[in-house]
Amino acid sequence: MTNVALSAYMAFYFYLIMLLVQWGVATFSKAKEPNAVPGKIDENLSHDSFIFRAHRTFHNTLENSALFIGTVLFAFVINYQSPIFAICIWVYLIARLIHMALYYAIATEKNPSPRSYFFLIGVIANVVMLIMIGLRLIS
Repeated sequence: MTNVALSAYMAFYFYLIMLLVQWGVATFSKAKEPNAVPGKIDENLSHDSFIFRAHRTFHNTLENSALFIGTVLFAFVINYQSPIFAICIWVYLIARLIHMALYYAIATEKNPSPRSYFFLIGVIANVVMLIMIGLRLIS
C-alpha cells in the first residue's frame, strides 16, 4: 500500500469514527432528558439547546455523508491515488470536525454562523474531489 493510499484510508477511517462519535453524542445527550422518546426530538428545541445542536450536527453530517462517502469509495474502487485527493479528504474531515466543535459550542441562530464557513470548506473539498475523479475518468 502506498503512503498516499494509506493517508486517504486513514482520513476516511477517522471520518467514520467522527460519525460514530456524533451519533453517540446526539443519542446519549437526548436519552438523558426526562421522558425522552427514542427517535423523536422536542420540536420546541432550538440552538440554545445542546440536544438540538447535537442532533443537528449529526443529521447535517448524515445529509452530507452520501456525497462524501460515495466520492471517496468511487475513488478507492478505481484505485485513484493522488496526493491532492488524499489532502482533500483530510481537508473535508478537518472542516467537518471544526464544524462539529463549533456547532456543539456556539448557540446561535445567526446565518452565516462561524460553522457555516467550515461547512463550505467541506463542500468545496468534495467538489474538488469529484472534479478530480471526472478528469481521471476522461483521461
